[in-house]
Amino acid sequence: MAPVAPALAPYVASLTAYDVDLGAPGVHRGLPSTTLTFVLPVGQPLDVGWRGVPGSRAARWSTLSGLHAHPAEIHHDGTQVGVQLALTTAGARALFGMPAAELAGEMLELADVAPSLRDLPERLAECSAAQRVRVVERALSAELARHGVAGPRAEVGQALARLTRGDAVQDVADDVGYSRRHLATLVRHECGLTPQEVRRLGRFERSRAVLGRMPLAEAAFRCGYADQSHLTREWVALAGCPPTTWLREEFPFLQDLDGPEASG
Repeated sequence: MAPVAPALAPYVASLTAYDVDLGAPGVHRGLPSTTLTFVLPVGQPLDVGWRGVPGSRAARWSTLSGLHAHPAEIHHDGTQVGVQLALTTAGARALFGMPAAELAGEMLELADVAPSLRDLPERLAECSAAQRVRVVERALSAELARHGVAGPRAEVGQALARLTRGDAVQDVADDVGYSRRHLATLVRHECGLTPQEVRRLGRFERSRAVLGRMPLAEAAFRCGYADQSHLTREWVALAGCPPTTWLREEFPFLQDLDGPEASG
């Protein structure tokens, strides 16, 4: 993961140049998160679609996915090369000139969202691996200059941050001075999800960060789930599999910290 240029830091949560050998062809899960996913493959297009939605699968030289509450499936031949970014909701406005709500649940290409960046995949193909991050940063910096740094109203940005951390919706509404209904309207208009859905994704994201480091029951407690069964149900709903299945897929040599799978 490369350090993000300071001017882009409010809009790009992470920027990673990847070149991985997965050993054999397979399918990788793209999990929901509180950030937008922007992928620029190199060498071959990314074969990706929403799980359970066959018509969404396509080979793309650029993929921008808005916030969503279901997994994607990336089909690969055993190797993957490219650049992947996680964009904040503010990044949608600053880099593409639109609220993240317009991208929610969508899986689009650059030509659909930012025609001025349509040649970015070609530029990456022509540069060395060491230059890819810099090429992407330069391109996004130009878009930032084009669109300016206008973001959501400060109180909406504050509300999104608190909801992502897991604060109760009513507490957030009281803190920013809005009714619960008005807050819900503003949040949906900004990111395309309800406040409760933002909280849900934030909790899921926190659990993903600690899985494999502690027993599932402890992870459930720390991340705000009622119990281990609740965590497992949420993983099945959002990731399409129980957490132990995801751990086996992503980290096959990791010792099982859970014991029998809870399925309640």
